[in-house]
Amino acid sequence: MPKQSFIKRLHILRYKYVSQKNFVLLLSVLIGLLAGLISVTIKNITYFIQWFLEKSIILTQNNIYFILPILGIWFVYLFAKYISKKPIEHAIPSILFSLSKNNGLIKSSKIYLPLITAPLTVGFGGSVGLLGPAIASASAVSSNIGQLFHIDRKTRTLLIGCAAAGAIASIFQSPIAAIIFAIEVFSLDLTFASLLPLLIASVSSILTSYFFVDDGVLFNFNVSDKFTIKDTLFYIILGIGTGIASIYFSKIYFAVYAFFERFKTNGQKLIVGGLAIGIMLYFIPPLYGEGFGFINDLLDGNHLHALGKTPFDNYLDNIWIVIALLIGITIFKAVAMTTTFAAGGAGGIIIPTMVMGSSLGNVVAKVINNLGFGFQVSEANFTLIGMAGLIAGVLHAPLTAIFLIAEITGGYELFVPLMITVSMSFIITKNAVEHTIYTKELAEKGALLTHDKDKSVLTLMKLDSVIEKNFTILNTEMSLGEMLHQGVAKSSRNLFPVVDELNRLVGIILLDDIRNVMFDQTLYQTTSVETFMQNPPDCIDYEKDSMQKVMKKFQDSGAWNLPVIKNGTYHGFVSKSKLLTAYRRELINFTT
Repeated sequence: MPKQSFIKRLHILRYKYVSQKNFVLLLSVLIGLLAGLISVTIKNITYFIQWFLEKSIILTQNNIYFILPILGIWFVYLFAKYISKKPIEHAIPSILFSLSKNNGLIKSSKIYLPLITAPLTVGFGGSVGLLGPAIASASAVSSNIGQLFHIDRKTRTLLIGCAAAGAIASIFQSPIAAIIFAIEVFSLDLTFASLLPLLIASVSSILTSYFFVDDGVLFNFNVSDKFTIKDTLFYIILGIGTGIASIYFSKIYFAVYAFFERFKTNGQKLIVGGLAIGIMLYFIPPLYGEGFGFINDLLDGNHLHALGKTPFDNYLDNIWIVIALLIGITIFKAVAMTTTFAAGGAGGIIIPTMVMGSSLGNVVAKVINNLGFGFQVSEANFTLIGMAGLIAGVLHAPLTAIFLIAEITGGYELFVPLMITVSMSFIITKNAVEHTIYTKELAEKGALLTHDKDKSVLTLMKLDSVIEKNFTILNTEMSLGEMLHQGVAKSSRNLFPVVDELNRLVGIILLDDIRNVMFDQTLYQTTSVETFMQNPPDCIDYEKDSMQKVMKKFQDSGAWNLPVIKNGTYHGFVSKSKLLTAYRRELINFTT
């Protein structure tokens, strides 16, 4: 009661003294602060686990670290099965689904779940990132704050975007890239009304991060080698390479998941996945954990430290062996990441994407420098721009990629090569892979919001809201007389579904089809319903058809009413007039 009374007084004060616009700005400050706290918390928990393992295990038994990921995933499995009793979900796809199909409503349990499962996975060496879980937790906080204050769906979506921007800004100290990420990935409209809350959330999140961890940055790097026009061709080559690598990343992601689908139990997936990760880590130690240390070593030009202790240490004085190992990291980072997910781990894909891109960029630079043609390019610059190319290709977020790397380097000296490489990568990937890892499954379900207003409005619409059930149902054994007395006389509709004894739709009857015989009483007992029955022009599958597909069926068939089939049985009708009315109403709500 005291809690409800306090919230009620808070609502009264809000409506009395604070306008809606200013209230959204205040909430964006709060959400930015909380997103910063969440990012700091999830990082510190992970770093504590890593520190504890290094002190207690790895320093005494140096070869045991490659079995740690299976322990971490096992702990996540136990937590999900016996404590939370909720399945592990992918961070950003689950948010996108909530935005499109659940009005941005996210359960409060999703606030704390990523704070436990992701550190367990990454802290024990799982080859995934922390950014996705930080975004998921912050978005859940934002959604629940919106529900607390009865915020409408459109504003709630904006606040979730603020949470995502805040989490990214806090981790990378890159407020502009954070804002662009929210716009590109969450399909927010770029208007002044949305831009200001996103900016405020990003700034407040960064300040929170500074307060707890000073102003330390993930990548301590400043550009020393300027871009020169003679390197343009090499950046184009890097763009082509990152584009191909992005396609590989997406393909291998779904291929590994398809492989793990053959295992019937989570325990089998855990064992197979854990063993696979352990083997990969034994031969390629940089696959362990997030990989920020690996990236920083490459930026510092210390590829020997980046590669760690491998079975190939005696051959590392040969630069081509080093290049081969870096290519191995490029290839197997995507495999290790997806295996971690498929085995039951929790995490994100953005930072593994950056690791893969940094390795590929460094490889391209080393090959150019060692071919013997006298060319020399900056390995550090190619390492950075390789990250941007992979981000642009894998996430289909070219602007995010450009501004993220530009802000990480503390300036815009690399802006031109960033644009060259990112453009090439994005064009190649977009033409080969229509949807990203985040959006493919959602697109197949018709649950993907995009910047296409028409598609977004249809995605937000719900089929249940346009299904009509006030139709008189006829059965196949009725005579004309029974149909007229039990159906036509009692119905206000001019359309009648005909079903069999199992309620399966077998046809429809239009009033116009029986108008010329309905007063001929000699036919009442001798003529059956089946005489006048016809097949519907099309049917709507309740389980499978998205609203986009429903609209297309009306367009292709030219019908005004289409029956809905659910679990093989008749469920109702959708009329074109009601569908268009609902579409117009949703469009007004979406754009105002």
